[in-house]
Amino acid sequence: MSFPDKMDLENERVLKLIFPHGVPSNLRGNPELDYYLAKLGTCKVDQLKKEQTRLGDETKRILDQTQELAISNYKTFITTAENSRSIFNEFQKAEDQVDTLINKLPTLSEKCEQFLKDSAELTEQRRLNSTTLHKNAQLLEILELPQLMERCIREDRYEEALELASYVQRLGQHQGHLIPVVHSIVRSVEALWHTMLVQLVAQLRMDLQLPKCLQIVGYLRRMQAFSDNELKLKFLQARDAWLTTCLEAVPQTDAQQHLTKTIEITRINLFNIITQYRAIFPDDESAKSVSLKPLQGVSCNGDRLFQAWLHNKINGFLSTLETDLERGVNSIETVLGQCMYFGLSFSRVGADFRGLIAPIFVRIVCNKFESTIAQLNANFEQELEKFTLINKVTLHSRKPLDTTAMPSSEQKTYAPPETLLDFYPLAALCNGYLNALNELRLCAPFAVATDVTNCLQQSLQFVAQRVLAFYRQEQQAFTGNERETFVKLCSCFAYDLVPYVQRCIHGVFPPQSITVNLGISLLQLEQQQLTFLQQHQILEPLKHLLPTKVLIPLTSALSAEATSAPIATEG
Repeated sequence: MSFPDKMDLENERVLKLIFPHGVPSNLRGNPELDYYLAKLGTCKVDQLKKEQTRLGDETKRILDQTQELAISNYKTFITTAENSRSIFNEFQKAEDQVDTLINKLPTLSEKCEQFLKDSAELTEQRRLNSTTLHKNAQLLEILELPQLMERCIREDRYEEALELASYVQRLGQHQGHLIPVVHSIVRSVEALWHTMLVQLVAQLRMDLQLPKCLQIVGYLRRMQAFSDNELKLKFLQARDAWLTTCLEAVPQTDAQQHLTKTIEITRINLFNIITQYRAIFPDDESAKSVSLKPLQGVSCNGDRLFQAWLHNKINGFLSTLETDLERGVNSIETVLGQCMYFGLSFSRVGADFRGLIAPIFVRIVCNKFESTIAQLNANFEQELEKFTLINKVTLHSRKPLDTTAMPSSEQKTYAPPETLLDFYPLAALCNGYLNALNELRLCAPFAVATDVTNCLQQSLQFVAQRVLAFYRQEQQAFTGNERETFVKLCSCFAYDLVPYVQRCIHGVFPPQSITVNLGISLLQLEQQQLTFLQQHQILEPLKHLLPTKVLIPLTSALSAEATSAPIATEG
């Protein structure tokens, strides 16, 4: 064991002797206690015995000195105590304030950080404002782009408007997602772009010449708003709307004027539209040859779109033509000539539709003639009811029909027989036939020759039936003179009116012209009874009332006459 460890053990023993109940807490670790214990270890026994007394005296002396010091310096002690109390209170306050400060430091730190951020934003905004002020002129130019484009559109300066739209589109692609103002400008310009698109399409609905059409469609192509087929469709729709507007502006009070004006407007404007379409879309091969057959299942593509549109326009014209002809026109031959010129002019664009016009005129002419003959039949029936044979004197004697002995000058004339003047119903009927045939002669297509002949055949058969009914109703009251006059009426009808009507039919439809068109001989024409009245069927009801004589067949009687008859105008 080392020497210091031995000393510590002894000190512990001494402490237990001095403090049997344990060392007070205020003395533990005190270096002076160790020093005092070491000093006691050097004392002798006598010294140790006196040590308690010495300590008591020393304690008393120290207490006396302390009391004396306290009495002599009590003010200082009081002041020191007050100062200590005051210092203690101040330290308490300082501690509370420090605690409060510590609690508020996080908020202060957050406020400081927020202040730093706000300061940075303000600094950035100030920098942006300075930059904006520095580049004010350039910014004004960008901000005024929508107003500038609107002005260009309003003044029809589409070239500049397209350049502005292209520039704004590029600007939006680069900066639109970053700068709200640029995005707003892009949206405004897009709205004006749509306005320009509508305005360009609307201009196609106006009266335009080819250069203007090319320019407008060029703008539409550059805008790339429509595909090629859609652009064709839009062009045709717009031009169709303009053509429809022009046609709707034609007055419809007079059918002749309406039809004439419609033909003129349709021919000129439709031809212009076709020319414009071919110039604008030169690669469309379908526009070079137009089929006028009905289109079924046509899809909206470029190769059939133009055909379908033109087919629809021609059908619309044919519908208008048929409607106005049915309403009644003053001069069918004039309208026919205009229509044929219309169809012929369209042959230059591969759309000759004269073959569709002819059936309409044939049907209208035939219907009109049949309507006229039906009215004549009704008028004849009324006149026959008012006709009387009492005191009737015939002033004209009829001659037998002998075409072989008839001079050529008489064959060429178409004056009605004078014997008809003695019988007013037959004279009025003959005048009606002549008016109907004269009106037909101005526009007499060979296609109606058979229908006209059949209509007159039926009319003459109706007349024969009415005359027979008149005889059955009045025969019992006939006197000898009246019966003779009635026989003359029947003879005038059979031997004068019927042959004369046959001659008029051949005057309108010359047999030689018909044979040339049909490619047959005159004999075959007679055998087929084309344009020839069937005399026996007409006179069948009156054969027992006619005087006994040989009837000369109309076919043989009129064969020679047909060679000298004037040629009717072919419609």
